Amino acid sequence: MTGAVDFFGLYLPWLMPLAALALIALSAVRRLLAWAGAYRWIWHPALFDLAIYLLLLWALSNASLRVLPVPG
Repeated sequence: MTGAVDFFGLYLPWLMPLAALALIALSAVRRLLAWAGAYRWIWHPALFDLAIYLLLLWALSNASLRVLPVPG
């Protein structure tokens, strides 16, 4: 099965572990932004957090495509 990762006998789509890593990275970025006081200047924090999450997920997926070999 291509595009899946074996996690203790459970096959998960490759995007799922990347999404979990992006969520962990998002929590770190949110803490850093809250500590710096950046959320005072952001109009809609929920939309901003969604955009940051999508950017992190895109960056992780691009990095994984460059590092991991493509089967085939």
